[in-house]
Amino acid sequence: MPLWPVYLEREIGFSALQIGELMAIFMSSKIISPLIVGWLVDHYGRRLETIRWVSLLTIICFAGIFVESSFIWIAMIMFLFGFFWNASLPQFEAITLNYLHDNTDRYSSIRLWGSIGFIVTVIGTPLLLVWLGFEWFTIIILLLLISISASTYLVKDKTSSSHHASMPKASLRSVLKQPIIIALLLACVLQQASHGAYYTFFSLYLYEHHYSPDFTGAMWALGVIAEVALFLLIQPLMQRFHAYFLFSFSVLITAIRWLLLAYGVDNTAVLIFSQLLHAISYGLFHASAIQIVHQYFPDSLQGRGQALYAGLSFGLGGVIGGYSSGYLWESVGKTDTFIIAASMAFLGWLISLLLFRYRDIEI
Repeated sequence: MPLWPVYLEREIGFSALQIGELMAIFMSSKIISPLIVGWLVDHYGRRLETIRWVSLLTIICFAGIFVESSFIWIAMIMFLFGFFWNASLPQFEAITLNYLHDNTDRYSSIRLWGSIGFIVTVIGTPLLLVWLGFEWFTIIILLLLISISASTYLVKDKTSSSHHASMPKASLRSVLKQPIIIALLLACVLQQASHGAYYTFFSLYLYEHHYSPDFTGAMWALGVIAEVALFLLIQPLMQRFHAYFLFSFSVLITAIRWLLLAYGVDNTAVLIFSQLLHAISYGLFHASAIQIVHQYFPDSLQGRGQALYAGLSFGLGGVIGGYSSGYLWESVGKTDTFIIAASMAFLGWLISLLLFRYRDIEI
């Protein structure tokens, strides 16, 4: 993700608007694919078998990137790749949470390994590309996808016997009518939409402010290192503070982070501090949101619950953020783009405060 917009600009020659559109197309696949696969898994089971199939299809679709580089073709490849890639992630979340049973506060100690993988990649890949050349970028991605697919055969499936034994079965519609779920999902959409400029243009933003590629990779890594540190320390936080409070706090800090990035990009200390806030804007946000979703969606809806969270927040929110950032980047400028992103997050924080009002409602 950090280097993909750079690849689209430098190797293919797409404009900022085209890159924003392509990232929005990629994010749009997150809206529908997790829900489709989540529905299939909840109805027919075979969660791990489904993950293995969609992982294989992810490889096949991404391999199309080597065929040609027209805008339409790349858009199709990014949508199909995103469709299958994003379908498997919520199901892995469900398997993890089912293994943990009532110890969901331990989720972060497992999730941190994904962050460690990210750190290794954003530091190691630029070094490899300096040595091998940027044309190897897509080959490296393909090899990583093959490794991910192979790793699914090291995992065993796990079905939760009882998420809430005393909770009556509920339809998805009845859960979605609850005010707390509506507030949660709206806040998630706005939170992720605010990340659009960051995920799409952060690398280019630093390049334009005369930071080196190595420093840019280090900044991406620093954000995720902070995320890992939070995952290591979050278990006492989750036990001391309610997930609602941690969720709301993370959205507010996100708004502050984008303001720092808007006005302080030329100040290295401010830039470093804003990257450290990634621990809260992503790590704390995701860990608390996952726990709230797991709490309010019963066993029969676990797959669709995680899929709905991923589809609306990272999917719909990603589409809004990716497309709007591409347009704003060229029309209003880089600083104002991050100010608008901060406004999105601030609105999400106001909505998240409703979680405290409706948290005692029974489903």
